[in-house]
Amino acid sequence: EYSRMSVVGNNRVGIPIVLLHDAEGAVVTVETKRGELIRGLLFEAEDMMNLYIKKAVVLGPKPGSKRIVEQVYVRGSEIVFIVLPEMLRHAPMFQRITHWRKHGGAPPEGVGAAVGQAAAILRKATERRRGGFAGGRGGFGRGGGGGRGGGPGPSMGHYGRR
Repeated sequence: EYSRMSVVGNNRVGIPIVLLHDAEGAVVTVETKRGELIRGLLFEAEDMMNLYIKKAVVLGPKPGSKRIVEQVYVRGSEIVFIVLPEMLRHAPMFQRITHWRKHGGAPPEGVGAAVGQAAAILRKATERRRGGFAGGRGGFGRGGGGGRGGGPGPSMGHYGRR
């Protein structure tokens, strides 16, 4: 059903968390419950909103206090709000949402496309329907291909960026 489908797939994280992951590598400002303002390079964001920020400037909690720290780890439950960079207005996430609303949950072309073994299976099925697929022994049988996993390999960073 359309209303229960997720724009971000079935990985159980919401839009704000995906957006936070998209902000990795950019400068963010975070306000904590203690009243500190932390501005620095978002090195890593976790699904629980824990943030690892490098080259940070920490203002507060006392007025006028300012510290420059090489790295800081902020627990998600201590965060009041996060100011993300303006460039995220054009994040791929928003194109997915627009397309998803317009087409009733159908994934856009090229976005969320099957990769690896899933892509091979879909390609074979499509070619079989078209009456083709000369190669191969038919069926999937034992051996060959596959295994678990997928996703970016060791040389690829988060979200497959290099």
